[in-house]
Amino acid sequence: MTSTTTRTAAPRQEVRWWRRPWIVPLMLVAAAFLVFSVPPYLTLDPAHSRLTPPEGNDLYYPLLVAHVLFGAVAMATACFQVWPAFRARHRVGHRITGRVYVYAGALPASVLGLYIGWHTTAGPSVLVANLVGSALWLAFTVAGLYFARKRRYDEHRRWMSRSFALAMSIVLSRVINIPAVIVLSSQVDTAFAGSEVLMRNTATSIGVWLSPLLLLLVTDWVLERRKGRARRQGQAGNNLRVPAPA
Repeated sequence: MTSTTTRTAAPRQEVRWWRRPWIVPLMLVAAAFLVFSVPPYLTLDPAHSRLTPPEGNDLYYPLLVAHVLFGAVAMATACFQVWPAFRARHRVGHRITGRVYVYAGALPASVLGLYIGWHTTAGPSVLVANLVGSALWLAFTVAGLYFARKRRYDEHRRWMSRSFALAMSIVLSRVINIPAVIVLSSQVDTAFAGSEVLMRNTATSIGVWLSPLLLLLVTDWVLERRKGRARRQGQAGNNLRVPAPA
């Protein structure tokens, strides 16, 4: 008489939405930012723009408005894309919001961001930061789309998570800008030779460089942490053996 064993995978427990305590704060922050940032551009009046249009460039403001609106779509849909419960329970909704995020949000917003970044009036550091951020946002989104079409969904989620991080970096940039201005204001007469414009441009550059860097670091840390946890769960499932009938 011989005895064989069969492997059974450990049951996977569904994670309830309240076990992801960052979902609701993320949505509230995104909503508050959009309510504060988008309405001035809906007037189509350059006088209400939060960014100074370069002189003699009549194309800048219309493209800035388009960039803001596409970016708003990207930010709103990104909240649902990173919500695990929504992805698990509403597969069709996940695919629809994903397509909206890509084609009506991230792709056009990042391409327009290259133009807006190139024509910024906030100095060379902000110019380079905006170009790098827009190029990475575009590249990460295209990579995520590529892997989705290849049905390599683990890689798809990794690249789209990085894309979502850059979509949200504008929010953190504005937050970082506040303490940066407070700290640098005391140095206007010394480090900035009395130029408040130079001080504010420097504070802005700190935000636009630091915010995507921090969010990408956090994103990859979370991705690696989940990857290690999934590997351990897989090993635990493989080690669970149930004796088969003799």
